[in-house]
Order: sequence, then C-alpha cells, then structure tokens
Amino acid sequence: MLTNNEVALYKQASAQYSTASPYQPSANYPECPLRTSLDPINETYGSVRESFCLLGMDKQNYGTTNWNPLRHLVRHGDNVLLKPNLIAHSHMYTNEWEHVITNGSILRAMVDYVFIALGGEGKLVIADAPQTDSHIDRIKQRTGIDAIQELYWTKKRFEISFVDLRDEHWVVKDGVCVDKVKLPGDPLGNVRVNLGHNSFFAEHRGMNKRYYGAFYDLAETNEHHTDDVHEYMISRTALESDVFINLPKLKTHKKVGVTLNLKNLVGINGNKNWLPHYCVGSPAENGDQFPASSMRGRVENRIVLSAKRLLLGENPVAKLAARKLKGLGYRVFGHTEEIIRSGNWYGNDTCWRMTLDLNRILLYANPDGTLRTTPKRYFSVIDGVRAMEGNGPVAGTPKNTGVIIAGYNPLATDVVCAQFMGLDYRKIPMLHRAFGQSEFPFANFTPGEISIVSNNCMLRGKLTDLPQQSATRFQPHFGWQGHVEL
Repeated sequence: MLTNNEVALYKQASAQYSTASPYQPSANYPECPLRTSLDPINETYGSVRESFCLLGMDKQNYGTTNWNPLRHLVRHGDNVLLKPNLIAHSHMYTNEWEHVITNGSILRAMVDYVFIALGGEGKLVIADAPQTDSHIDRIKQRTGIDAIQELYWTKKRFEISFVDLRDEHWVVKDGVCVDKVKLPGDPLGNVRVNLGHNSFFAEHRGMNKRYYGAFYDLAETNEHHTDDVHEYMISRTALESDVFINLPKLKTHKKVGVTLNLKNLVGINGNKNWLPHYCVGSPAENGDQFPASSMRGRVENRIVLSAKRLLLGENPVAKLAARKLKGLGYRVFGHTEEIIRSGNWYGNDTCWRMTLDLNRILLYANPDGTLRTTPKRYFSVIDGVRAMEGNGPVAGTPKNTGVIIAGYNPLATDVVCAQFMGLDYRKIPMLHRAFGQSEFPFANFTPGEISIVSNNCMLRGKLTDLPQQSATRFQPHFGWQGHVEL
C-alpha cells in the first residue's frame, strides 16, 4: 500500500448506471461466481473489472475461470469491510441521488470479486455512518443492498452483513433537530483512539483554538482535542477488518476541496461530534469559520452559538423558536449557499487535519486503540460515473464523467482524481500535507512518481506529465473558486 504508486482511470462509454438491482453483470465473464441473468446496460460492472485489468491484477489468469484479481489482497477466511459513501438518501434540495452516493453497481461488482477471493469463507461487511438525518432504508433501497444480500444468501448461502454505524438518527424539521432516535450502532462497539503528538492537530498546541464539531456541543468537541489529547471514537468493525475497501464518490467538498478516499472515512466514526470541522472565528480571531473578521460575523456567532446552547437542553419551546427563526437568520446574515461560513472555504485549516487523523487511525490503529507500524491492507474504487461539482458533498450539481478510478494507495488515488477534476492537489492541504514524513506515513513516494494507467491514451503517464487540457474541469465550491484550480 505504501509503495504502490499506480492508479487506474477507466473511461466508460456512457455516464449512465443500470437501475436494475442487484446489478447483474452485462456479460458471462468466465470468473463470475454466480450464474444468473444478465443486465446488458450495466456497463459499470465491466468498468470495475477493467480497472483491475489495467492494474495488472492476477494478469496471468485474466480471461479464465481462475481469474481472481484480489487474490494478493484478500485471503480465505478474511474479514473484509466495504465502505461506500452513503452520506444521504438524496440531494439536500431535490430527490436526486445518483450523484450523491456510491452506486449499487459498484458495490455488486466488488462483492463478487471479494467473494471469489474469500473462496466462500470469511466475513464480508458493508458499513457506513450516513448523516444523522438520513434515512437508511431509502439509502439501502436505492443502492440495492438488500437485493445483493438476498441474492448471495439464496444462491450461495453466504451472508453479507450491513451495518449502520450511527448511534442516533435525528428527526430534522426546518433545519433544526427536533428529536433523536437511538440506533443500535456498531454491534462490536467503538474504540477510543488517542493520536496525541501523532495527530495533525499537534501543530495547534498552545494556540487555544475553539473547535466546532458536528453539532451544537462545543464543549464535547474540545474536551477531546486539547494540547496533548486528540482522540476519536472509531468503529471497531472498521478497526478489526483485515482488509478495508473504500468505495467513495467523486465529488467536490465545501470544507476540504474534494471528498474521495480520505474524506470518506468520516463514516467510520461512532461519535461525529469528536470531529473538529472548523475553528470558531476568523483567522484574525484564531479561527477559520469566516475568511475575514466582521461585525456581522461576531454578531452572528453571539446569537447562533447562544441558540445552539439552548437547543442542547432539549427544550421543545427552544426548538420551535429555532425552527421559526432560522429562516429569518438566513435573511439577515445571508444563506449558506451564498455566504462563506462554517469553515466552507479554502482557508479551513481544521477539517483536513481531522480527515488525515482518521486515515492514520484506520491504517495503523489496532482494535485496542494502540498504534502499530504496519498499515492495514487497503484498496479503493471511486465511483465517478455520475459525479458532483459545486456545493458538495450533498448540495452540488451532477457532473457526468463516466469514470472509475482504482488504486491501492488512498492518497495517490485522490491526487489523481483531483488532477482529473482540474484541481491542483498542491492547493488542497488535505492532499499535499499528507505527503509529509512521519512514523505513520501515507505513501513512500512523491506526487511526481504517481503513475496513471488508463484505457484513454490522453490520461496515461506520470501525474506531472498529464496535459491540463485532459482535465474535466469541475466547478469547485464557491468558497474555493479561484484558489484551487489547475
């Protein structure tokens, strides 16, 4: 994983998905573990398969019944976790969803090839922690997870587990949480992991930052991020997996620039309020919530933070008042779709640190919370068939690109994606800062050594050799425009 600098970028003929779960392959490939009816419009299954071929995976057996592209990654009896991006059941403002979450055709292809590598033995889990207000039943229905589970149980008596890693579902009305429903969460529980001086937040020591997490309780977030403590509550299912296969979506992101492999790990957390998303205030005020200090920002913080403290008390009157006044607040202070706030800009110096901490934990943490020096076995396939640009991760616009990007190293794969999107990885701290030296590194190579293999001749070669005109030119979030493009 640390030394593999090769990334596959497969361009399929269309930017369309099959809509027929459980997403049967479009051809009777000789290695297919199930003999079922075919889905002639499921081009994406074949695209995943061809990305393996581009990477030379088990090339001596390609085209035969013995082809097992994951054989060097997955062993018989392993515990394998598939981590799609299941952030929400739909776009924030519409009922569209194909550009929001990982498509089921990607999941089905990966399930088939993991099953082949497991030899029918071991454990296969699909897991994620969507947004607290997302409806998991609608997500599972739209991705066909239930149908894939049923198919494998019926045909092979092989159980595929699905785990919603959230502890709570929030009932949200008018943008305000009015109720919380307890969920089972990770059946194996969660693990507290303290990175301490190995955290990317260690550089903030002595700076008295006020971190804002996933919701209203600032005290909880800051309790877990002090000068010498930087700890996270991580899914034990993720940490106990022998192999982690990341299946993100190709999208821009308002806080870190892009959401791909690295950012997708927010979904392995047991408590998202332990995740610092930004620091309160402007840079002049020791924060990165706003780009510049202003009276409007200070007044907004005074009112909004006071209101959020009231909401922590579970007072129904306060919740009703918050619902009624939120629209007024947007009219007075500006809507989040128009005004930069909440760290939604290129100067966010917080969220990328949290993201890299999570990746360091996944790769190097043991199930008891201690760190080892050997990284976890890892692979990724990024769904870029129908991507998202603009206000990602849940409010952007569709971008039909028709690509599958695959690789062994999450950092190399994300850098290639950024280049393909027309974005400069050197202007995205989450990417360029990850190449630094450490006891727990993400890569033992430089960005210039990343190699791209593709069925498109314009997309092959070293990262630095690719012509800029081959980029697809994604529109960044407006808080990043003019600061991140190639």
